[in-house]
Amino acid sequence: MPELSQETEGRGLLPWGAAEVTGPSMVPTLRHGDQLLVHYGARLRIGDVIVLRHPFQQDLLVVKRIAERRDGGWWVLGDNAYAGGDSTDYGAVPGELVLGKVRFRYRPRAAGQRSPFALARWAFSAARPVLCDRSASRRLRAR
Repeated sequence: MPELSQETEGRGLLPWGAAEVTGPSMVPTLRHGDQLLVHYGARLRIGDVIVLRHPFQQDLLVVKRIAERRDGGWWVLGDNAYAGGDSTDYGAVPGELVLGKVRFRYRPRAAGQRSPFALARWAFSAARPVLCDRSASRRLRAR
């Protein structure tokens, strides 16, 4: 099953929107419940984490990493090799199905985090930019 993401805001006038991650296919980069800031129409590079429409179920949004450019579109893979639901299942993704690049992620606080140490650890890692990782894309292509 692909990593699903629900869009929480429409595109509107601004080229930015939000999405929520569900599923394990982008672990360790993204986890279930992470909130994403998506830049619609951004220029894409190999290694970028993107939001796209699933090629067979276009009402589903999928979060994947670009591994390479191929004939017919982008070859996308999840960071978690065991989760599946990427281009190894459905082939290259046409450019018109790519919605945007993930720029930032926010990880909500877990319900059980009450100790000062746990709160400090969460505060330090809760909000992070999602950067292009070319080394990850090379590892992904080797699969």
